[in-house]
Amino acid sequence: MHQQAFHKFHIPVMGVAYTIDSPIKVARFGISSVISIIEDRLVEMMRRHYYPMINKEYQPISTHEPDYRAKRITDYLNLVNTIVQAQVEKLKQATFEAGTEIVKYFEMLPDDSRLKLLYRQMMATDNQPEKKNLETYLRTQVKPGSIDVNIMTKIDRDNFDRNDKLLEDGSDAVAALRGYAKSILSNSSIVFSAGMNPRLYSYLASCSEFDVNEDGGFTKKVTVKVSDYRSALVQGKYLAKKGVWVSEFRIESGLNCGGHAFATDGLLLGPILEEFRVKKQELIDSLFEVYNAVLFKKKNKKFIYPPQLVISVQGGIGTNEEDEFLHRYYGIESTGWGTPFLLVPEATTVDDNTLKLLCEAKEKDIVLSSNSPLGVKFYYLKNTSSHNEKLSRISNGKPGSPCTEKHLAFNTEFTKEPICTASRKYQELKIAQLKSLNIPEPAYKKQLEEVLNKECLCIGLSNAAAIQYKQPFIKKLNAVTICPGPNIVNFSKVVSLQTMTDHIYGRTNILSNSNRPHMFIAELYLYIDYLKQILTDDSQEGHVKKNKKFCSAFFQNLRNGINYYFCLPGIAPSDREAFLRALDLAGIELDHLNYQYSILE
Repeated sequence: MHQQAFHKFHIPVMGVAYTIDSPIKVARFGISSVISIIEDRLVEMMRRHYYPMINKEYQPISTHEPDYRAKRITDYLNLVNTIVQAQVEKLKQATFEAGTEIVKYFEMLPDDSRLKLLYRQMMATDNQPEKKNLETYLRTQVKPGSIDVNIMTKIDRDNFDRNDKLLEDGSDAVAALRGYAKSILSNSSIVFSAGMNPRLYSYLASCSEFDVNEDGGFTKKVTVKVSDYRSALVQGKYLAKKGVWVSEFRIESGLNCGGHAFATDGLLLGPILEEFRVKKQELIDSLFEVYNAVLFKKKNKKFIYPPQLVISVQGGIGTNEEDEFLHRYYGIESTGWGTPFLLVPEATTVDDNTLKLLCEAKEKDIVLSSNSPLGVKFYYLKNTSSHNEKLSRISNGKPGSPCTEKHLAFNTEFTKEPICTASRKYQELKIAQLKSLNIPEPAYKKQLEEVLNKECLCIGLSNAAAIQYKQPFIKKLNAVTICPGPNIVNFSKVVSLQTMTDHIYGRTNILSNSNRPHMFIAELYLYIDYLKQILTDDSQEGHVKKNKKFCSAFFQNLRNGINYYFCLPGIAPSDREAFLRALDLAGIELDHLNYQYSILE
């Protein structure tokens, strides 16, 4: 059956390296976190780093081995699990004294937790038999947080053998999924992000490891990251028809998040959550009807009740009041706290120089950029070593990066074999093409900038771990890229795991920005700025007229969102006045945009 999580939050996947070993850091305290498993070279590097820590010899898995990618991932996940299980057993044996890990485990739990209440009762009693019984019971209740993994479905490059023959079931995402499926992890989830991938989902359906158990639970669960209710319904039904049950839909803000930003058509997080709140049972029933029919056809058995389906949310949460409201009003089971945990070395892996940049980051330093080779908007911290290295290459007349990993090599504009738009090869070919077109100078400069913006993410998002653990990753390529959400500007100091947990549960306050807007307001203004970019981009060439229907729908969704927030009950009284004032100003700004660009005419 489903193991009840003791904490109300989780640490989402961040970048490639930043949560690559987070379970080793936090799982023993009951905190769940997500590992990115798409970069197998990094996974192999982490195997090399951690095997000596369990007094075992590291045995390399060579790229010459069949299915090496999946094997690396399986072995690393097994290694992480082994380390975590040993940590938990050691924690259970610790004494209930100040400073021990078992005390830290219970002190970090939410104050309304049943175990926290029993822990306090045990610590307060002078009755030794009662104290001993409570201690014994509490030790049996210590459970690790789940070790979850992420696959970004868009990163699914085909792979070939040495004879140039396509490897069946050997694409990046499929091999990563197989690596996870064959691991010994249990009570664990695979988190799919960035939309549907039919090939990947078809392979998922063939993996018996995701089948439902007789008790209605799962050894390995499926979580799908979605932007809205419709996405959950579509992807949930698609998988249900293949006999796969989605155990969790993880809603993420379209713009108030880190990494790649998949903006909605102006649909705001509050109204999206409202639809899930109202229609959750309808969603479960519709998916279960399809799933149960497939289960009966495949295995001649049916369930009376649907398996558990959890709704979680992440993106821009910054205070205990916001976190509590999401749980209380929308019935959210778990909240994702990502960006703030980049400042917690006990939870994430960030090199010292980048950590300093994060602490000093201001609004102007966090950019919604076009830097990703995927062609999706990407949050980006300026002045990183990767940013500076890119500028240096451009100034030296050698734009673009060496492309060693090729996970984002999808472009075939100039070559038969796909290449990455951040690569030196592509940028040289594209710049030569632009020069040959003899287009007007302003248009040339704009297109040139779009080409030069692209940055290597495979290495940039992996190098923090290589630097921090002094492990070789890619020879002579040491630059770091980091992709925090806009929320990072509200946190400005490195803190301990316990301090961050205390902040989440309202036991302390570490916000550095006392004027920080509510998470819903912050997202609203990010969407207004996004609409402005759409309206002003190529406006002289009729861009707005061409996108009239889209801009009108986007505008109306923002308007509807503002109206929804005006009527939203339960916003903390201390925030209410500023919340309503910000909504008024947002409405005025939208009216001005409509007047200026005639969006609704």
